[in-house]
Amino acid sequence: MTPLALLMHRDLQEISPKTTVRDAAKQMRDKRIGSLLVSEGMERIGIVSETDFVRKALADGLNPDTTPVERIMSQPVIGIDIDKTAKEANDLMATKGVRHLAVTDKGKIVGIISVRDLVICFKNRL
Repeated sequence: MTPLALLMHRDLQEISPKTTVRDAAKQMRDKRIGSLLVSEGMERIGIVSETDFVRKALADGLNPDTTPVERIMSQPVIGIDIDKTAKEANDLMATKGVRHLAVTDKGKIVGIISVRDLVICFKNRL
């Protein structure tokens, strides 16, 4: 089974919890990614994803120009060790009901893996 080290994205994109929903959405669009880590100083305090935008911002009618991402982010950040497999990541996503996982190495976040990455991995195995 494919190790996460080969599937994950190492270019971590982060934002401040005070960043507006609109600015976070623009950053995700420009980088063509589906989530951003939310960091305060050196600490990663949450993650904001496309799902958070839809279910927590749009559905509740929040103003994207004034609402900070800390209001809609998911926390804590759910992680999986870099030595785990794609199947284990898939199982954890299913159990936790999330579409993004932080990949950790000795407790430090070193990458992100998304359900999209897993779909591509499993498709290529068929």
